[in-house]
Amino acid sequence: MTTSTALLLADLAGVAVFAASGASAGVAKRLDLFGVVFVGFVAALGGGIFRDLAINEVPPLAFADWRYATTAVVTAAAVFWLHPQLARLRTTVLVLDAAGLGLFTVAGTLKALSVDVPPVGACLIGMLTGIGGGLGRDLLTGEIPVVLRREIYAVAALTGAVVVAGLDYAGVTGPVALVGAAVLVFVVRLVALRRSWSAPVAGLRESASVSRGWRIPRPGYRSGKALSAGGSEQSTGTPLSRWHRRRPTG
Repeated sequence: MTTSTALLLADLAGVAVFAASGASAGVAKRLDLFGVVFVGFVAALGGGIFRDLAINEVPPLAFADWRYATTAVVTAAAVFWLHPQLARLRTTVLVLDAAGLGLFTVAGTLKALSVDVPPVGACLIGMLTGIGGGLGRDLLTGEIPVVLRREIYAVAALTGAVVVAGLDYAGVTGPVALVGAAVLVFVVRLVALRRSWSAPVAGLRESASVSRGWRIPRPGYRSGKALSAGGSEQSTGTPLSRWHRRRPTG
């Protein structure tokens, strides 16, 4: 199998699984047929469009080759009609997303290397190709993009991209090696989900005034007194004392 054939198959497989992932997310959000297909289309082709623009391939294959758009639309429509048979859509989306992440990362890295992009740049393009579809899907369905959460996502894609670049440097670019790299990304992503692996986040520390029990007064108040419109102080007292002052006598 030639490199171009392997690249085409990896691309179309990635398009199919990411289209299914996007369509499943759209179904879970109760979108109509057009909405489901549109989310599936963006999820399937967003990463590839970015990759082609990054390596100056215009127009992108998503528009130049009918097989890409057709695969995305048909897969998304099939998910829409078959969704009653797709139990636990959340799990389905995660598994399909992990598969698409691996396939698109491998395809993006391999294509960048095939046009003589240096290995570091090829790894970055491959990673962005992998995460681009999920980013578009999450934005369209009103979710925080998974790449911005604590989950291991972009790191898994970057790991696969580095493996592909290393295999290419060693002259090992056969289908088995490339499938192995895609499976590696898939496994890393699912194991990270299963074991709740997450990236570190910055710890938030309370300010000194809060930790010492100080309370910052509201604007216009000073030591239990409010400022009148003219700037003079006016005693406010407590709600109970004000009620006593207003209570009628006798």
